[in-house]
Amino acid sequence: MTHALAERILGHLQQVEAERQLRARDPVLDRQVLALKAYQRERFARTHADLLAHRRYADAARFFLDDLYGPQDFSERDAQFVRIVPALVRLFPQDIIATVEALAALHALSESLDSEMGRHLGAGVLDASHYLRAWQATGRRADRARQIELVLALGRQLDHYTRSLLLRNSLRLMRGPARAAGLGSLQGFLERGFDTFGAMRGADEFLARVETRERALMDALFAAPDVTQATGETPAWRDALGQLP
Repeated sequence: MTHALAERILGHLQQVEAERQLRARDPVLDRQVLALKAYQRERFARTHADLLAHRRYADAARFFLDDLYGPQDFSERDAQFVRIVPALVRLFPQDIIATVEALAALHALSESLDSEMGRHLGAGVLDASHYLRAWQATGRRADRARQIELVLALGRQLDHYTRSLLLRNSLRLMRGPARAAGLGSLQGFLERGFDTFGAMRGADEFLARVETRERALMDALFAAPDVTQATGETPAWRDALGQLP
């Protein structure tokens, strides 16, 4: 089982690297994808502004925003993964390895979707109507649903793990060995996840709010009028986008 997880992690990371190399050979696509990532981060922040301002949920919402939705470069973390997957499966508990596999799967799917959406973005400033057109042009509603489910699954796993004092202590004890093995970025991600979800003392309501809004946005995007007729004034999906310009 552990060997199979390691192979899946490597497969996901190879897909991520393939997407990076593809965009490196196409500067226009690379710029489009960077703009898209920044837009999607801002969209998430507007859609979930109340969670980001909530005393109980702010840290978890910020974790989603910075570690899962952000435009930042994760190449260092990914390079660590590739170099040390054997060490990863040897050092970390299997539950943690499963979370890393879910993270890698989400990363690979997101990069694939971003590349394809980038190809469909028109010239000029990226706005809500461009975003709608790009999503509809991909025709990948099922993949968007899978992307949402992977984000939620990561949240549920982290929430579940915080209830295990043994697992939490094991992760803290791994700090030194993980850094020595070149796993500092991964260790940091896991600890931030544990700390933020642990502080909530239960993530069911938080995750339910995120799921409801993200699925409503997906439904609105793919059910919008014909993409060639859609404008920034279409109420249903414009509201779902969080009133972005």
